[in-house]
Amino acid sequence: MQSKVRSVRVPPEIETIDLSGLIKECARHLRDLESASLLKSQGNPEAAEALLRARQADLGRRVGRLVWEAGKRAQQKQ
Repeated sequence: MQSKVRSVRVPPEIETIDLSGLIKECARHLRDLESASLLKSQGNPEAAEALLRARQADLGRRVGRLVWEAGKRAQQKQ
């Protein structure tokens, strides 16, 4: 049974996040996933796994930076 969400409280940091930047980072990550898939299908699973590990950490840092920048903007606004 699904419940409907009537309202969501959004933290001030998230209100000012750069959504286009976030989407770009996700698109880059998807391209990296495709590259890893290609590497694996070509018989190089070690390289595919290394690429995935490196890119996942990179994506986490980049998204974290976007959230941090949004938080700074929210603090400056107050």
